[in-house]
Amino acid sequence: MSTKNNMLKATTATAAGFALALGSGIAAADTELPGTIIWSAYPTGSSGYSQAVGIGQVLQDKHGTNLRVIPGRNDVSRLEPLRRGRADFSAGGTESVSAQDAQFQFGERHWGPQPIRSVMWAVADSCSFTIAAAEDAGIETANDLEGKRVIYVQGAPSLNFGVEYLLNYANLGWDDVERVEVGGYMAAVESIIDGRADAMGGSCNSAPFMRINASPRGLNFVEFPHDDEEAIGRVNSTAPWFVPHRSTKNIGMDSDAEIEVLTTPYPKLITMPDTDADMVYNMVKAIHENHDAFRDSAPGAEGWEPERMELASIPVPFHEGAIRYYEEIGIWTDEAQENHERALERQEVLKAAWEGYLEESPADRGEFAYGWMQVRKDALEEHGFDALNSNWID
Repeated sequence: MSTKNNMLKATTATAAGFALALGSGIAAADTELPGTIIWSAYPTGSSGYSQAVGIGQVLQDKHGTNLRVIPGRNDVSRLEPLRRGRADFSAGGTESVSAQDAQFQFGERHWGPQPIRSVMWAVADSCSFTIAAAEDAGIETANDLEGKRVIYVQGAPSLNFGVEYLLNYANLGWDDVERVEVGGYMAAVESIIDGRADAMGGSCNSAPFMRINASPRGLNFVEFPHDDEEAIGRVNSTAPWFVPHRSTKNIGMDSDAEIEVLTTPYPKLITMPDTDADMVYNMVKAIHENHDAFRDSAPGAEGWEPERMELASIPVPFHEGAIRYYEEIGIWTDEAQENHERALERQEVLKAAWEGYLEESPADRGEFAYGWMQVRKDALEEHGFDALNSNWID
């Protein structure tokens, strides 16, 4: 448990290296960015979108760069522009892991494993993901979710599996709740307000949750007590990136009031390997150097501090431009490099397995998906990797 908690706090060594780098004048060097940069993000009104807008304002003021933010209502619509080169970066959630591993919708024949590269991510004082519920639904802990109406967003496996991972805390699954299918994140919020659903996944500072809080139903966040290590272990058995976190600045609560949750990095800024290394380097640098200017621009924006990141914990390799900057400010460690190289190897294993599978894959969509999950599982385990969610099928 102590290792995972390191994701949510800086070590003394990291902070010292960070301060040394700033004192050496590295941060004062010129930052060069193109006239326009394009991000995809969660829908308008989400905390991720709001943070992107705040960053964009600073980029415009400080560097004359226009940050265009393309909202996407689900995982595929956020990553499609990135894959096709119509967006430079994507600020989303764990769909980066799903796309890398060709899981869920990304296991379709026209997708397959994507060579995603990590750039940076935010770890907010609030939580990036938990289960929010209508206050009148009587859901205080994960155990109370049994039999309740829980949102399932079509085309958004990162949201849906986030909920499923947290249901594992109480030894529950989708069969133990009433699944309410909706077409997008905002539709999920409306369903709770209208009384058609009781709970959904989202961040503790998600702006749309203010509408639930102000509605007659009210808002409540489900708690996941940290003293139940067995329950946390059930979550981590399929989602090791969920870590215990004491969340503050939660919608509908006093800013200093704490709740015990499990959280993940969000937003997670990613790109593709062929993105210009200098642009990636300067993107990270601009966000870091101007953090004080936008940290109060949106809920969760305080999380964009590089020293909050645990660089050796995310199973997606980094872009070379990001690594260059982290080396300069003294936070790129041997452990981070080892994790990065291992993640690159995972991508190569997946690529080879996918290419081999396509040569003799079944035409039927369902059979194709089942077959790929088995091939994927075998290939990863053969090379010593954990094949998370290897039995999934839509």
